[in-house]
Amino acid sequence: MKKILILDDDHDNLDILSFILTEFGYEVQTRSCGDTVFDDIKTFQPDLILMDVMLADLDGRAICRDIKENQLTAFLPVILISGTHDLADSLHLPGAPNGYIAKPYDIDHLLSQVAEQLAA
Repeated sequence: MKKILILDDDHDNLDILSFILTEFGYEVQTRSCGDTVFDDIKTFQPDLILMDVMLADLDGRAICRDIKENQLTAFLPVILISGTHDLADSLHLPGAPNGYIAKPYDIDHLLSQVAEQLAA
């Protein structure tokens, strides 16, 4: 079973994403802040990280860059979710996420992005 770590400071979003992904056979762990992300990666060992850009305590883009620049976690696919930032142009930059989903997101698009990253 593939494991997905979800970071979002909106508990409703965490509940919705967790419900959808669990229903489709993924093991999910949720966090409402990004300050323990490396501990969470170490203990949960996710196959994918799904993360909101705007977290209360940190910027999801900065967390993504930290993950991608760390040799122990650089292989881990990261999909950023944002309702305010268009990240499509930044996907080719160093430290960029593997994918991007705009809010409000279409569930089928979300699931196809997740499946695509997990198959890569």
